[in-house]
Amino acid sequence: MTAGQATRIGELLGVPVTSVRTAGAQHGYQHLTARLADGRQAFAKAAPGGDEATAEAFAAEANGLRWLAEAGAVPLPRVLGVSRDLLVIELLPDGRATQDAAEEFGAGLARMHAAGAASFGAPWPGYIASLPLDNTPGTEWGSWYAEQRLVPYLKKAHDDGALDDADLSLVETVVNRIGELAGPPEPPSRIHGDLWAGNVLWSGGRGWLIDPAAHGGHRETDLAMLALFGAPHLERIMRGYTGTAPLADGWRARVPLHQLHPLLVHACLFGGSYTAQVRAAARVLLTGS
Repeated sequence: MTAGQATRIGELLGVPVTSVRTAGAQHGYQHLTARLADGRQAFAKAAPGGDEATAEAFAAEANGLRWLAEAGAVPLPRVLGVSRDLLVIELLPDGRATQDAAEEFGAGLARMHAAGAASFGAPWPGYIASLPLDNTPGTEWGSWYAEQRLVPYLKKAHDDGALDDADLSLVETVVNRIGELAGPPEPPSRIHGDLWAGNVLWSGGRGWLIDPAAHGGHRETDLAMLALFGAPHLERIMRGYTGTAPLADGWRARVPLHQLHPLLVHACLFGGSYTAQVRAAARVLLTGS
């Protein structure tokens, strides 16, 4: 299979592949690293015999990488090629997070967000992990987030048994009160959309963004996601961010709201192990404790 994938990568890029190695798998995709005959190194996601959903997912990731890169604010690997069953990007050399790199990353993230978007949502079908995202454009963040980021995954998590009826009712109350919980209106920001720590690669003294679910969204979403699973030097990231673009009053109280979507996604993907976190986030929003 590896030899076959080497041939496919070479055909897609128009450059022979001199070596290819399996680098694991995630969300049903095979991960590969390849060396090209011109000396470049590449990282590939492969889905042999990819279906329409895979084609949409790879296209969404490629579109997101290119769109975020247009801001010229945070480095992203170049998209080398994309097809129905392959996504090939530039391979980044390993590095490590430093405090200075984290602070510069935070400042760059603020500049990327400030590049903005035409609306909430995106002009392409979205994906987060293996799940589709409804990117239908909207003009008001609170209702858009409730209907297109909370409700679909709440329903799926409940239907799949990860959340019980009481959990469903609790999160539905958050949805119904979104107007008072969403905070002051902000224009659409150019956000990564799945910014957990694993989607920031530290290379060459900088933080690089990978694997986006990019769309026009609320800038606090990316920051809340960084905090959810623990990013290195988060306090320095936040210092760089707020020194470049201060956040609206009350942003700390809204962190659980922005974390509720990824927690629901995780409940859909991994089941009841995330139930307690979904419940806790909703309760904090509704009761303050």
